[in-house]
Amino acid sequence: MSISTTPPVIKLALHTPALTELQSVLTDGLQKSFKSASVNVVDCPNLTEKPFMLAAAGICGSPRLADIGGPPFLLPEVQRQKIYQTEMLSKLMDLPGAFLIGAGAGPGHVEGVNSEMMCNVNLKDVNGCQTHLAKVDPKDGSCILKQTKSTEFMLMANLLCSEGKSGKVLEIKASHRVGDDNFPTTVRKILKAKYDTKPVALAGVFLLEKGKAKLHVMPDFSCKPLNSMEEVNNWLHFYEMKAPLVCLGELISHDPDLDLREEHFHCFSDHGEGGHYHYDITPDEVAYRAYFSVPETLYRIDKPPNLLNFGKD
Repeated sequence: MSISTTPPVIKLALHTPALTELQSVLTDGLQKSFKSASVNVVDCPNLTEKPFMLAAAGICGSPRLADIGGPPFLLPEVQRQKIYQTEMLSKLMDLPGAFLIGAGAGPGHVEGVNSEMMCNVNLKDVNGCQTHLAKVDPKDGSCILKQTKSTEFMLMANLLCSEGKSGKVLEIKASHRVGDDNFPTTVRKILKAKYDTKPVALAGVFLLEKGKAKLHVMPDFSCKPLNSMEEVNNWLHFYEMKAPLVCLGELISHDPDLDLREEHFHCFSDHGEGGHYHYDITPDEVAYRAYFSVPETLYRIDKPPNLLNFGKD
């Protein structure tokens, strides 16, 4: 699609267990993967404050999930016409003026280069774009983290769209990982084991409070075609980054044949580090704190012909 084209949309109602039920399900599972883990139903804290620094106070109010585009738009050559506007997307999701947070590719048509996006946009606020971008410095390969005022992006994103209100959310605290999977994968697999083919999604923000994590940042678009996952992984730049990292995104327990990204989180910080979260690399010291809402509806927007298993490691 171009910026002036309305993309195709598939709408699906998600399974939404009660927060108290999810509290019990996740507590039992997380305590098998972390030495310390607790799940509580709480009033959402003011997420505009540090360390979260979001563009709205809460993640409640008609929460819905958007899975937009996908990695196939990078392969074999980037489809530069795939440009999306958050304003248009909020209308497609029947929630104009929404608060949108999550992970995606940055506005390469604005920045002039490719980047990782940490979408953080409150469309009701004239100064409500607090999105961060992570780029690769072409001089030395280091990560550059910056803010942008653009409310557009390219290629792909997984976004929580809500009214940005306060309300009841799941608070998850977990530390000292003993399981093999990363934090969001652990949560997703617990939900999958419980709800099987009923798609249950959680979306919002988690904080890597202690420890370090492996992240990647996409460099500028490849000058040569990328024809395999091996070529894609060789193209990406990988980093070890330290806490605190604020991670925005979503996870869903089951893909009902819509080629969904089952989990996708991007991180930013106030110390110049950020990118696509893979997993923590210091299990003995890692600590997480998450605030998640339960999206009621999924919008699959501009679904590519085939979605590759990209960026889940």
